[in-house]
Amino acid sequence: MVGATCSGACMTEPRLDRIYIRDLTVECIVGVNPEERIQKQLIVINIVMHADLTRAGRSDALADTIDYKSVKLAVLREVEQSQFQLIERLAERIAEVVLGFGPARVDVSIDKPGALRYARSVAVEISRARRS
Repeated sequence: MVGATCSGACMTEPRLDRIYIRDLTVECIVGVNPEERIQKQLIVINIVMHADLTRAGRSDALADTIDYKSVKLAVLREVEQSQFQLIERLAERIAEVVLGFGPARVDVSIDKPGALRYARSVAVEISRARRS
C-alpha cells in the first residue's frame, strides 16, 4: 500500500517460521461445575510454535529443529494429569511446557466442545514468548 507506514516493531522483529500441532484431542478434568470435577472431558488443543527453522531446512537434522513428537508427548502428559478449573490456566500451562522446547513464541488454543448449549465449543487462545 502506497504511503503505508510501519511502527518500529515491524522493522526490528524478524519474521519467524511456524510449526503447527493441530487438533490434538485429549480428555482431562477441567471446569468449575461439580460434574466437571469428576468426569474427564474432551478438549481440542492447537499449538503454533514460532521459531527460526532456517538451520533445520538446510541441515535436514532433527537436532536443528523443535521435535514436535516430544512436544506432543509432553503436552499430553501434562494435560492428562491436570485438574485446572479454567481452560485459560490450562492454556498457560501448555504454553510453559512448549516454551521449554525452545521456540521464541507459542500460540495455544483450547476448544472445549459442548461447554455451552447451542454452541459447538468454547475456546481460548493465548500467545506467549520465551523470556530472554
